[in-house]
Amino acid sequence: MKYILVTGGVISGIGKGIIASSVGTILKSCGLHVTAIKIDPYINIDAGTFSPYEHGEVFVLDDGGEVDLDLGNYERFLDIRLTKDNNLTTGKIYQSVINKERRGDYLGKTVQVVPHITDAIQEWVMKQAKVPVDGDETEPQVCVIELGGTVGDIESMPFIEAFRQFQFKVKRENFCNIHVSLIPQQPTASSEQKTKPTQNSVRELRGLGLSPDLIMCRCTTALENSVKEKISMFCHVEPQQVICVHDVSSIYRVPLLLEDQGVVGYLSSRLNMPIETKSRTMLTKWKEMSDRSDRLLEQCSIALVGKYTKFSDSYASVIKALEHSALAISHRLEVKYIDSASLEPTTLQEEPVKYHDAWQKLCSADGVLVPGGFGVRGTEGKIHAINWARKQRKPFLGVCLGMQLAVCEYARNVLGWPDANSTEFDPESKHPVVIDMPEHNPGQMGGTMRLGKRRTIFKTSNSIMRKLYGDAEYVEERHRHRFEVNPELKSHFEDKGFHFVGQDVEGERMEIIELDDHPYFVGVQYHPEFTSRPIKPSPPYLGLLLAAAGKLQGYLQKGCRLSPRDVYSDRSGSSTPDSEISEIPTCY
Repeated sequence: MKYILVTGGVISGIGKGIIASSVGTILKSCGLHVTAIKIDPYINIDAGTFSPYEHGEVFVLDDGGEVDLDLGNYERFLDIRLTKDNNLTTGKIYQSVINKERRGDYLGKTVQVVPHITDAIQEWVMKQAKVPVDGDETEPQVCVIELGGTVGDIESMPFIEAFRQFQFKVKRENFCNIHVSLIPQQPTASSEQKTKPTQNSVRELRGLGLSPDLIMCRCTTALENSVKEKISMFCHVEPQQVICVHDVSSIYRVPLLLEDQGVVGYLSSRLNMPIETKSRTMLTKWKEMSDRSDRLLEQCSIALVGKYTKFSDSYASVIKALEHSALAISHRLEVKYIDSASLEPTTLQEEPVKYHDAWQKLCSADGVLVPGGFGVRGTEGKIHAINWARKQRKPFLGVCLGMQLAVCEYARNVLGWPDANSTEFDPESKHPVVIDMPEHNPGQMGGTMRLGKRRTIFKTSNSIMRKLYGDAEYVEERHRHRFEVNPELKSHFEDKGFHFVGQDVEGERMEIIELDDHPYFVGVQYHPEFTSRPIKPSPPYLGLLLAAAGKLQGYLQKGCRLSPRDVYSDRSGSSTPDSEISEIPTCY
């Protein structure tokens, strides 16, 4: 097993997740089996109870693990399926050590950070690195480990010490360290690139016992040679070990950037890894994606109506799923972020400018998306947006809470139940169209929802969603919710053309809704964005983009096939998808 530890300095949020994913991608393109671990040095057991403004979205895995959004990057870039134990937190480590101590596993010893906590970290990493993630039960050959936060933080000290010991335990040829640092530019007319923050960060890392093998420099523009040589001199590395990761037009270009600077060759020799010399089809497809995203001319706009729109990472996977779908149909994506509370009549009274701006954004969008969320704030605004999309025949996708509110909106305005609501927001409603699930434990917040991969059975053969999923009899997608559509009221909706086309295995939970006589009015109880991939876009999101671009009917009539110009080449020598002449089905 080869271990690659990615650390960060100077500031957090520098892009370690994308760089770790990109390193994994270029190694996987060489035929290696790659897995990834994210270490978060906070005491929370998992990310499930975080506000989206705290750390961005909560990413959900197949096994129901609620984890850091960087694991979403790993899954999307590497096309792998991780488990909750691939996200390691201080809370998980201390909990496991305390449980051992309570059982008497330490035989009366004094339990300390060194060696007990550091040993637990090393054991966790070595055990988890062997877990297959590719779906073929093959044990990974390379494990990329990202340590969150910045070097020098008091929270991450036990992890740094654990890896200081770890490098000797697994031997030098099996462990290397990539350090990601910021190269700021002088805020004057000269815009000189400054190396001092990187020098200080590397000095700190060395003082803690780790020496970087590659220094990846995040900068606005490409590194000048003189700056590279200066970093090489003061940070005790060769110039070729200083890698420039400057701002690029698309994150899909980052693996190509690292490949061009010889990162694969360096890691191959440093870690004594067998690298295949054959042409790399996987990287060719990444280049095609990057080239296409740079030359898109047609544009499609989607109004994202949510509660956490001030921080785009709150909807990271949703945005990525939209981008994957837009790229698949060769359209440039414009996301119009709308705070749902701004659509409500109270905002008209208090802040009329904000109200009219929000409605102008909504009315000018090609499609409407209402994502998941919790809490009552802004829900009425979302219902107004859903009502508008339904009446104006605008393509609409509701995810999780978005689907539940679509049910509420229809019950109020078509079935004539003006007080219809979810018991989450109005426990006294006479028409509780969305109710608490029986197994939900209201006494605890963490890990008490219906979480992880569940099967949804299609109940009809002619639904749009079934066709988008390749005429599958069932789909398996990831869930994260505490409430569900009230099954007792199902018949009232279906009599009016509001169909529950997908249900769970027992036929009790409503999973997919579709509306008759509408271009695209779809709701899903699960979160399809978590399984969307750059070359395999999520069908519900692809349907929304196709409908918003006016291409859905043509796509369905062709048997759910993209036009030749929208398909990625399998030829290792070609980087232009337009050159392909044969139509192939969308890959899902």
